[in-house]
Amino acid sequence: MKVNIEIDCSPEEARRFMGLPDVEQANALYIENITNAMKGVSNTEQLEEYAKQLAPMGQMGLKMFQNFMEGAAKNAATGPSTKGPKSGD
Repeated sequence: MKVNIEIDCSPEEARRFMGLPDVEQANALYIENITNAMKGVSNTEQLEEYAKQLAPMGQMGLKMFQNFMEGAAKNAATGPSTKGPKSGD
């Protein structure tokens, strides 16, 4: 049996309903810091260095995110893997 439920609400209402924290102020501060840091950028090497420093977990975090996205795209193209754990294991 398959049941679909549609809920019409704003992102703010969904955040509250699911009990997620309000990170609007933290996000605004993060964006402000990035904007201020980028004002002095004059070439691509400098921009890349700032991006590495500002990204969560630096270069490792960017690589993990890239691997996650590539895996998700591959899974979407080929379908879910059938090599998972067997039932009852």
